[in-house]
Amino acid sequence: MIHPFKIACLQTRPMPDFDAALSEALDLAGRAVSSGATFLFLPEYCGGLKADGPRLVPPVANEKDHPFLLEFMQFAQLHKVWILIGSLAIDAGNGKFINRGFLIDDHGQKAGSYDKIHLFDIQLSDDQVFRESATVEPGNQLVVYDTPFGRIGHTICYDLRFPQLYRALAQAGADIICVPAAFTKPTGEVHWHVLNRARAIENGVYIVAPCAVGSVPDGGETYGHSLVVDPWGKIEADGGEDAGVVLATIDLEKVEAARARIPSLQHDREFECRL
Repeated sequence: MIHPFKIACLQTRPMPDFDAALSEALDLAGRAVSSGATFLFLPEYCGGLKADGPRLVPPVANEKDHPFLLEFMQFAQLHKVWILIGSLAIDAGNGKFINRGFLIDDHGQKAGSYDKIHLFDIQLSDDQVFRESATVEPGNQLVVYDTPFGRIGHTICYDLRFPQLYRALAQAGADIICVPAAFTKPTGEVHWHVLNRARAIENGVYIVAPCAVGSVPDGGETYGHSLVVDPWGKIEADGGEDAGVVLATIDLEKVEAARARIPSLQHDREFECRL
């Protein structure tokens, strides 16, 4: 197993189409590799994102010929780095799309994928109503990737509010759990740091949370502040409010140390709920 190792969160802006998204993401990826990162993490809908009123309408493509995915597979092969694409909009073939993330290995091959389980159906105010389920087909499978860097769990954005998912990933052996997101600014300002730190502390895992930053074309704003949180809850890196590369070093010995100090993963018990 490789450790410690240097990672980079690419804090990209929401872009209206594949070409604009690729232009920025590839530039940031090149800067990350030049800085010594061997594992790159991108946000949710990093292949493009815009809005139509309250609806998010990312550009959609088939998986087999998705331009963003294919370009980053080539990048990974050329630079011999691992890449976690937070998510792309993949055509589901039924009038909806799938919010699907991908792991790409250092040979440029797809090493796995994850379909977002929990969909963001919520009303924040009279004029802020989000119904992700109207356009997105949900997933239903927990995903942990085996890599030379350790075991990595994949979640996406709104999943962050469901601690049972993170517990299941940790119990399945995840050392690192990624949370790629396009978290909205109003809730991000209050909840983003707290929830990511809580998921790390509860499970003794690294949380790697690349988040898009800035205005969504035609509506809304994403929060940024891509985070790397260590297993004790310490924020190792925070991307702030500008697009860029967020670097951090992962040392899995910290996972072992945190779980030795508070071995709560060994203390889960079944219980009855009497109401």
